[in-house]
Amino acid sequence: MIKLNNIHKSFGDTEVLKGVSFDIQQGEIIVIIGSSGTGKSTLLRCVNFLEQADQGSISIDDIEVDAQNHSKSEVLALRRKTGFVFQNYALFAHMTARQNIAEGLVTVRGWKKEQAHERAQQILDDIGLGDKGDSYPAALSGGQQQRVGIGRAMALQPELLLFDEPTSALDPEWVGEVLNLMKKLATQHQTMLVVTHEMQFAKEVADRVIFMAEGNIVEQGSPQDIFDNPQDPRLRKFLNQVGA
Repeated sequence: MIKLNNIHKSFGDTEVLKGVSFDIQQGEIIVIIGSSGTGKSTLLRCVNFLEQADQGSISIDDIEVDAQNHSKSEVLALRRKTGFVFQNYALFAHMTARQNIAEGLVTVRGWKKEQAHERAQQILDDIGLGDKGDSYPAALSGGQQQRVGIGRAMALQPELLLFDEPTSALDPEWVGEVLNLMKKLATQHQTMLVVTHEMQFAKEVADRVIFMAEGNIVEQGSPQDIFDNPQDPRLRKFLNQVGA
């Protein structure tokens, strides 16, 4: 069980998150949608303290971390249960694909380098990049780089995978390969929290869709509820704007 409780976050005088709360069940795939500037990515970053919320708490299994009162060790324990996939890949440019995936196993899990590299190669094989282990990010397409980024997050076998608009920086021809990998993870019952503008992905893969506006959860439900029977006028307007 993963629980977000009363998450608040402001930047200066701008209140970005206004008390967001929801639970995530093991194996559940939640997709967050909404217009730009509604706090979606900020919420995702607050889950593993890439951004520190001003108020609220995050719980994953037996670990609960309070935004206002926590230790570094508590935050580290929480982060060890999550994997983060960034918009812009965030790969280490001086490392090969294999080294990028293995790095967390060595530095976070304490694996021996040889063991970590063997596991990294297994992951590369699994994500369809088995022949790219010695390639540096500059030699990979955007889609391939993002798949390596997902592989790096997968390597730590996190309780929760966080995806921050994983296709937004990709050229259109590379979007499909990243979404297909995420669909594959969904069939393996990987718990995922995904911020995306890919409405078709949300329809096909999500167990639950959350629509955010003005720092709050406005409406949530199954893809059928959200896309076929939206209740809130803000959600209906958003769906019309994106053609969903």
